[in-house]
Amino acid sequence: MRHIAMTEESFLKQLEPADAAEMFWLTDTNRAHLKQWLPWLDFTNRVEDTANFIQMTINQHNNNQGTHYGIWFRGRLAGTLGVHNLDWINKKTSLGYWLGAGFQGNGLMTEAVAAYIDKLIFGSWGMEKVTIQAATENVKSRSIPERLGFQLEGILRRNELLYDHYVDHAVYSLLREEWHDFKNGKKLD
Repeated sequence: MRHIAMTEESFLKQLEPADAAEMFWLTDTNRAHLKQWLPWLDFTNRVEDTANFIQMTINQHNNNQGTHYGIWFRGRLAGTLGVHNLDWINKKTSLGYWLGAGFQGNGLMTEAVAAYIDKLIFGSWGMEKVTIQAATENVKSRSIPERLGFQLEGILRRNELLYDHYVDHAVYSLLREEWHDFKNGKKLD
């Protein structure tokens, strides 16, 4: 599935080499914003670095280990989302995402994560569980799983080195039946 519709103005498209320049521009122009929470910015200094990342995601897809998508809004790349790997034996995966600062506040990431979960994770891949981790102080990132019916499993202390300090991560999970209940408006415990 190369495209996933979201709204009239937005859709997900599998990352491809032609997206490297725009993705690097989005990353580079949002460097200060993204560096608050993402540890990989110092390793993304050229279009070639982004092209290498995109090629890695294509290889990941070709090896049946997941797919990364660009989030497109009004004809522009707004951010990305994708899984870190697919555990086919245990039917679980973890999801990561980021959005350019100018695209926040439109519900875009919530819609993108919901579409990705519905069409891919619990849809065509048939996973049983998906997790999302976010730094405990990253309120905007944490609000995505909270809006989508995920359950807070706990806090991983000093879980990630973010340049010069460690951050704790909140771990959220969602099971297949919880997603179906959430979509059908059933109250979750």
